[in-house]
Amino acid sequence: MPEETIIIRIEKENLDPNFLRSLVDVDGCGSVVSFVGLTRGDDNGVKVERLEFDSWEDKLENILSEIAKTSIDKFAIKSVLIAHRTGAVEPSEPIVCIHVGSRHRAAGFEACSWLINQLKLQAPLWKKEVRSDGEIWKQGIG
Repeated sequence: MPEETIIIRIEKENLDPNFLRSLVDVDGCGSVVSFVGLTRGDDNGVKVERLEFDSWEDKLENILSEIAKTSIDKFAIKSVLIAHRTGAVEPSEPIVCIHVGSRHRAAGFEACSWLINQLKLQAPLWKKEVRSDGEIWKQGIG
C-alpha cells in the first residue's frame, strides 16, 4: 500500500463525521472502520444538558498524532483520522470521531477500538457534565 496518512482535528464548533470520512485516504484499502462518540442525554436517569470539554491545547494534537502513528505501526493500517470536540457539546451531538482505513477489516476494527481506548487513557481532555441536578467534573482524562 502507498504511504500512510494521519489527520488530527480539534473542533471547537462542530464535528461532522461524514465530512471527516471524506478526508480519509482509502487508496489501496478494503475497509473504513469508524467510531463516533455522542453526548448522551442522561446519566443514570439524570438529564444531561450538555458536556463541556477542556483540553491542554498545546499537547492535545501531538498526543493524538502519536497515538495514530503507533496504531499504523501496530496494526499495519493505511490511514487514521481522529477528531475531537472542545467546548460545549449538546445531547446527540458528536464528541469524537475516528476513521481507520485499512486493507482488511479485522485490522481496521482492532485499530479503531485500540485508538479510542488510548485516546481516553492519554489525551489531555477533561469533561464537565452539566445536568439537571448540577455540574460534575468527570474524573480522569479522555
